[in-house]
Amino acid sequence: MDFYLLLYRLVLVAYLISTLAYMFSLLSRRVTPAKAATWIMAGACGLHALFFLGQWATRGYNPFLRLHDSLSFFALVMAGVYLAFQFRTKTRVLGVFVSPAVFLLMIVSSVGIGGPLTAPETLQGGLVSLHAMLSVIGEALFALASAAGLAYLIQDGLLKRRKASRLMKLFPPLRDLDRINHICLLWGFPLLTLGMVAGSIWARTVWGSHWQWDPKQIWTLAAWLIYAILLHQRLAIGWKGHKSALLSVVAFVVLLAAFLVEKYFFTTIHQFY
Repeated sequence: MDFYLLLYRLVLVAYLISTLAYMFSLLSRRVTPAKAATWIMAGACGLHALFFLGQWATRGYNPFLRLHDSLSFFALVMAGVYLAFQFRTKTRVLGVFVSPAVFLLMIVSSVGIGGPLTAPETLQGGLVSLHAMLSVIGEALFALASAAGLAYLIQDGLLKRRKASRLMKLFPPLRDLDRINHICLLWGFPLLTLGMVAGSIWARTVWGSHWQWDPKQIWTLAAWLIYAILLHQRLAIGWKGHKSALLSVVAFVVLLAAFLVEKYFFTTIHQFY
C-alpha cells in the first residue's frame, strides 16, 4: 500500500475517533472524553500536516488545484486553528461542531486522493496557488468563526431560558466564544481579500479583465460584503455578542452557497480537477 494512502487513512480514523469522543462528551455531559478528543485531534492534525507536506514535496504537484486537495487543506486549517484556540481558552465544546465538519471534509476529499493532476494551462502558475491558498485559509477561518458564533447562540439561548445544566460545563464563557469569533474574522477577512485580489490579477492576465461575472465571483463578493459590514460594525461601533454571532453564521451560509451554486447549478471558470 502507498505510504501516503496509509497515512491518510490513519488521519481519517483519528478524526473519526475524535468526533465520536466529542459527541460522547456532549451526550454524557462529561469533560474527560472531550479532553481525550482534543489530544486525538491534535495527533490527527499533526499527521495530516505531515501528509500534506509530504505530498507537496515528494510528488511535486500543486495541492490547491484539485477540489479534493483543497477540501483536505481546508480541514487541516480548520482543525489547526481550532486547536490553537482550544489550548488557550479551553473551548472544548467547539470540537462538537469542528470535528464532525473536519471529518466530513476528509471523507469527501478521500474520493480523489492519489488521482492524477490534469489542469489546463490557465490554472497553472504561482498566482493561482496564492489565490487558492489564501482564499481557503480565509474561508476556513470564517468556518471556525461561524462555529464559535453558533456555539454562542446556543449557550446564550440556554442562559436566557434559564436552562443551565451540567451541559453548561462544556461551554466556555461567552466572552471566549465572542473573542474567537472576532479573531477569526479579523484574520480571515484580509486573507480572503488578498486571495480575491490575487485571483483578479490572475484573471486579468489570462482573460484580459479583472471581473468575469462568474457565479462564484458574484456569490463570494456577496459574502465578502457581509463580512466587511460585520467587521466594520465590530471595530467601529463595537458590535459584540448575539448580533455578531448571528451575522457570522449567515455570512458563512452565503459563502457555502457560493461553492454549492457554482458547482451544481452553473458553468464556472472556477473548475477544480
